[in-house]
Amino acid sequence: MSMKCEICNKTSQTGFKVSHSMRHTKRRWEPNLQKVRAEINGTVKRVNVCTRCLRSNKVKKVVS
Repeated sequence: MSMKCEICNKTSQTGFKVSHSMRHTKRRWEPNLQKVRAEINGTVKRVNVCTRCLRSNKVKKVVS
């Protein structure tokens, strides 16, 4: 699965996991992507969309 929302281009972010002893190790935060059937420009396509775009109705989800 692609790690990028096809509507808002949201991608993964990087940072540090910080333990109780303040040691820093690299980690990643992945976006919550869902593969949905959506209507785009009048055609039905299967796209990877983040849940924020689904919730804010930026994508018209097709229910079959």
